[in-house]
Amino acid sequence: MNSRRVYPSDLTDAEWAILEPLSKIRASPVTTAPKPGGRPAKVPRREIVNAIQKVFP
Repeated sequence: MNSRRVYPSDLTDAEWAILEPLSKIRASPVTTAPKPGGRPAKVPRREIVNAIQKVFP
């Protein structure tokens, strides 16, 4: 992504360090390994969490 405006609600590096491992867990209780193939993500997960924080403060 290109550089973007920084908002006060954005995650700090320390907050993201806690949440990042959780963002990689899959919903399936059987495995947390990603499925082979699939489309690569266009938006970093940190940006998705930042957007959610703006909508649900």
